[in-house]
Amino acid sequence: MRTRLVEVGDAPALMNIYNPEVVETTVTFDLVPRSLEEQEDWILAHVVTHPCIVAINEDDELGELGARDERILGFALVSPFRDRPAYATTVENSVYVHRRARGRGVGEHLLRELMKTAGESGFHSMIARIVGENDGSIRLHEKCGFSLVGTEIEVGRKHGHWLDVVEYQYVLRSS
Repeated sequence: MRTRLVEVGDAPALMNIYNPEVVETTVTFDLVPRSLEEQEDWILAHVVTHPCIVAINEDDELGELGARDERILGFALVSPFRDRPAYATTVENSVYVHRRARGRGVGEHLLRELMKTAGESGFHSMIARIVGENDGSIRLHEKCGFSLVGTEIEVGRKHGHWLDVVEYQYVLRSS
């Protein structure tokens, strides 16, 4: 497995990973799946200042994931934390792993690479906002050194349920 920056041609693979989460789960607060054009625009927005990386299955170690679009095992990205200029060096992260590639270290590999990339890009602090019932993401972030800094109670509503968000933070750079 290797990582690289996302490319526009990765849009179908990212949609195959992300859209089922939109429709079937609460791990994202998006309610409508992305179209190909929307996914391509999203990628172009992340190429400029806020990186998105993908994990590529080069060695076919995950045999059933051999189709071109499914060679991308997952993706991780940073987004602006807030609009105001003083927040410019703080980013929010997201990590998504193909359902058939979970439990194989893909998420940890992506998050650690993203932390490195974000630090090298000059960002100082990384925030993870995780739906409170997503134990896998919480464990991943704790394993990578993130600390719980707060809980937002019933801030989202999806599939007829109120959802809490836990906020984790990791300081990337000391200056």
